[in-house]
Amino acid sequence: MAVGVHDFCLPDELGSDLSRIQAYWNGLKRGANDIPFWDDVKFSLRSRLGRESMLIDVFDNPLRFRFDLMGADLTSWYGEPIGNRFLHEIGLHAPFDELTLQCRATVEHCAPTYCHQAAARKGDAEHPNGYARLLLPLWGNGRIEMLLGAVVLDKAARTSSG
Repeated sequence: MAVGVHDFCLPDELGSDLSRIQAYWNGLKRGANDIPFWDDVKFSLRSRLGRESMLIDVFDNPLRFRFDLMGADLTSWYGEPIGNRFLHEIGLHAPFDELTLQCRATVEHCAPTYCHQAAARKGDAEHPNGYARLLLPLWGNGRIEMLLGAVVLDKAARTSSG
């Protein structure tokens, strides 16, 4: 069964950090296109925007996802470098819980998706902090070829998913 966009719906209002990446994505759109092209994405990984961002390659037949560029904050939060690795090759934990499902929903529906994970109870080592994650599709070669994403920890994330 395919994952629906409703499973990763955007909230009515994104926090300021995720709004910044969405505004950047909207600014990349050419003419009347609803989705920007991946080759227009250009930002420094040293900037605040870049440190919280990631680019994910999309492969089809079979549909697979690979981390391409990863901001320093995301690498630090994950705990090890994961650039140039397929999602199915690594153990996805915070802040990448359910990332494969969210990537699939973003590609299948050609639309932005949002995931919010509330902070866990004390003593839960697997989910010590809550976070919010936004994925935005990027067009190339006649299909969604890449995803632009950002993750913010709960201090900057919305406390409810709308």
